[in-house]
Amino acid sequence: MTKLMFDYDEEYIRNSRGVELFACRWVPSYSSPRALIFLCHGYGMECSGFMSECGIRLASAGYAVFGMDYEGHGRSKGARCYIKKFGNLVNDCYEYYTSISAKEEYKEKSRFLYGESMGGAVALLLHKKDPSFWNGAILVAPMCKISEKVKPHPVVINLLTRVEEIIPKWKIVPTKDVIDAAFKDPVKREEIRNNKLIYQDKPRLKTALEMLRTSMNLEDTLYEITLPFFVLHGEADTVTDPEISKALFEKASTRDKTIKLYPGMWHGLTSGEPDANVDLVFGDIISWLDVRTGDAANVEKVGCNDQVEGKREQASLHGGLNGGGRRPVHRSSM
Repeated sequence: MTKLMFDYDEEYIRNSRGVELFACRWVPSYSSPRALIFLCHGYGMECSGFMSECGIRLASAGYAVFGMDYEGHGRSKGARCYIKKFGNLVNDCYEYYTSISAKEEYKEKSRFLYGESMGGAVALLLHKKDPSFWNGAILVAPMCKISEKVKPHPVVINLLTRVEEIIPKWKIVPTKDVIDAAFKDPVKREEIRNNKLIYQDKPRLKTALEMLRTSMNLEDTLYEITLPFFVLHGEADTVTDPEISKALFEKASTRDKTIKLYPGMWHGLTSGEPDANVDLVFGDIISWLDVRTGDAANVEKVGCNDQVEGKREQASLHGGLNGGGRRPVHRSSM
């Protein structure tokens, strides 16, 4: 029987509003972790089941991985998938993740955020809340801009805003079946659909408006992003437009940014693609992390290589960015 290379633990904590939240972790068993990874899951999702593949893969690669279900999500308490204030999610994550980072065994470790879809917005807002605290972020199909294809008309937004305090929890917002649109592999799609911890009903009015406002605010302030990041997106994603990741890459002020677009892949890069594609995506993520958690000499050397690659890849960057099978595009601006 193969011995696991990591330990898995669960706990419940209380946020500043007294709500009980579920948290979990995957920690290497036989060595000190290379760095700490903090998960920010997507809308309606949860950590212990849906994001377990991520926790297992990263822990097996030597990283300590910590996750928390937002209020109203997964195994946490609260009205199901009701986001009264998006800032509450960010503050809850910040309080818990900084408390982990302050532990004696972890305080010297680098700290990376990992956000998928709506969790990408949470990760970016965590960075903006405390810009110097985090060492980097992995952003998988992040929600940080509203695609022009689906942006509601200002009149519609105004009408909904007028009634949001009257019927905040009303499941009024029409939406397509996100699971069908997000996850390509039919077997994995059904496994996700059968996960009862995942919210699969219509979005609540207040929740939808909070997500909209958060996306629009991030869209207007992408230039404020200054932490190193790796943004990944499937080119066939119909849930969050790949143009969103391109805009983040172009506008962010960080000196260390990398983007990779995967031809033919959908929204669920790490959970809904065939196994070979998932292996490719996690291989890219772990390689990016390994470079930034190596010794100082290696990091410095890679930084120099990034500058050269950024100039060499300029043509492909503006001609549609990076195709599948080619290296991620790196840029370091001095």
